[in-house]
Amino acid sequence: MGKIEQNKKIKMESLLNTAFTLFTSKGFQNTSISDIVKNAGVAKGTFYLYFTDKYDIRNKLIAHKATSLFYDAYASLCTRPDIVSFEEQLIYMTDYIIERLNTDKSLLNFIAKHLSWGIFRNSLISFHDSNDHNAYELFNDLLRQSGLAFRAPEIMIYMIIELTSGTIYNPILYGQPVPLDQIKPHLYDAIRSQIRRHIIAQQEHP
Repeated sequence: MGKIEQNKKIKMESLLNTAFTLFTSKGFQNTSISDIVKNAGVAKGTFYLYFTDKYDIRNKLIAHKATSLFYDAYASLCTRPDIVSFEEQLIYMTDYIIERLNTDKSLLNFIAKHLSWGIFRNSLISFHDSNDHNAYELFNDLLRQSGLAFRAPEIMIYMIIELTSGTIYNPILYGQPVPLDQIKPHLYDAIRSQIRRHIIAQQEHP
């Protein structure tokens, strides 16, 4: 990476990190672009080189944080060659992500409040440079490596994301309706059910 590209990356990361700090401390509505650039130590014009407005940086930040979580979970999975089935791989990665969110409540609040499938999928595909991973592509790789055929795989992952984010929020923050460790087995049973529901039986495909 050349010096110019490196400087651009540093400035963009500074804007993203500053925005995350302000959004999670002051709130999204109470944070302005002027706040972000002032705290990041860059000119306002620099902000518009990377983002169109405050909503754009929020959406890209969500995708960036979600991607990082997904890839950290995948890296952890790679240390467990004993987990070979797609179903258990996805449960392992989900558990890893949940535990990370359990230890970082600000990240949980930020992602759970704003994450949607459109943001997740579209931003992961568009907000991608040589140093940022594409979790959507990785998920498709896991599907291919499973040796299984799936019916409507995009709907399957959508439902798993929505189910997981909706289920863990209150147990982590408030211990309601039950603590996190008590809700996990029910969540993972539901995820397994979603996966099995979308697997195409062997006789349905070559």
